[in-house]
Amino acid sequence: MSRTEPTRPTGQRVNGLADASAEYTGEPPAPGRPSRRRIRFGFEARMLTPGVLLLAALSVIPFLTMIVMSFSSVRLLGGVGVEWAGLRNWARLFTDPDLAANWLRTGVFFALTLGLEMLLGLVFALCVWRLTRGRNAVLSLFLLPMFVAPAIVGLLGRFLTDSTFGLYSWLLGALGYTGDILGGKYSAFAAVVLMDVWEWTPLITLIALAGLSSVPLSLREAAALDGANGWQSLRHIVLPSISNVLLVALLIRSMDAIRYFDIVWVTTGGGPADATKIVPVRLYETAFRFFDLGYAAVLGLVMLAVSIVIARAFVRLLDKKGQTR
Repeated sequence: MSRTEPTRPTGQRVNGLADASAEYTGEPPAPGRPSRRRIRFGFEARMLTPGVLLLAALSVIPFLTMIVMSFSSVRLLGGVGVEWAGLRNWARLFTDPDLAANWLRTGVFFALTLGLEMLLGLVFALCVWRLTRGRNAVLSLFLLPMFVAPAIVGLLGRFLTDSTFGLYSWLLGALGYTGDILGGKYSAFAAVVLMDVWEWTPLITLIALAGLSSVPLSLREAAALDGANGWQSLRHIVLPSISNVLLVALLIRSMDAIRYFDIVWVTTGGGPADATKIVPVRLYETAFRFFDLGYAAVLGLVMLAVSIVIARAFVRLLDKKGQTR
C-alpha cells in the first residue's frame, strides 16, 4: 500500500529555501518572495560579442589545428593531406639528438639577454633619473632602438659586423681581434645576444624610470637625514620601491625572449654550425624548410607550454605581492 505524500502550498519555504516548483508553474512570484534571477544580455555584451567571437576564432581554431597536426603526418605534395600518426611525432621529442642542444642554447640566450637588459636598463634608468636638464632629449634618443623593427636590427648588425667593411670588425681589428664575428661559434652567439640587448634595453629603462618617478621624495629625504649614503638609499629605499615594476618588465621581456627569432634568422640563420640555432629557429626550419609540419606542431606546443609556465611563475610572484588585484 503506497503512502500518500502530504501536499504543501506552492511557494512554501523548505529549510529556508523557496520551493522551486513554483518557478515552473507559470505562476507569478508571491508578494515578498525574491524572483528568479535572470541573466541580462545588455547592449555592451551585444557589442562585444562579435569581437570576442573573432578573437576566439583566431586563437582557438589555430590551437586546435596544431593539436590535430601534432598527432598527424601532414603531406603537402599533391594537395594538403593529413594522415593519423598517433604519438609518433611526440615520441620524436625524446629521440631527437639536436633538440636538447637547441633548448640549452635557448636557455643561455634567455638568461643572457634578460640579465643584461635588466642590469643595463636599471643602470641607465638611474642615470637618466638623476639628470636635471635635458632628460627628455636624452630619453628620446635612448629609446630610438626600441622603435626599429627586429629584422632591420639584424640587417644593421650584419653590416656593422661584416669582416670586410663593418665598423665593429674594424674596431675589434684595431684591438687585435682579426676573426670573422659572425663566422665564429661563440662570437656569433655573443653578437646576436648583444643585438637583442641593444634593441630592448631602452624598454627596461623606460619601465624602470616610470617606477623611479613614483618613489616618494619624502622617503628619500628621510633616509638622507638619517645618514644613508647613495648605495644604502638605493638598496633599502629605491630598489624595494620599484621591485614590482621591475618584475613586470621581466615578465614582458621573458615572454618575448623565449620566442625570439627575427635577429637570429636575419644575421646568422642559426649558424655557424648551429651555434645560434635556438628553438624558434629550429621550429621555423622544421616547418618551412623541411615541411615536417607534424613535428613542427609538437615543437610549437612545447614552446607554448614553456611560455605558460614562465608566465605563470611571474604572475604568481606578482600575486604574492598583491599586484594582480
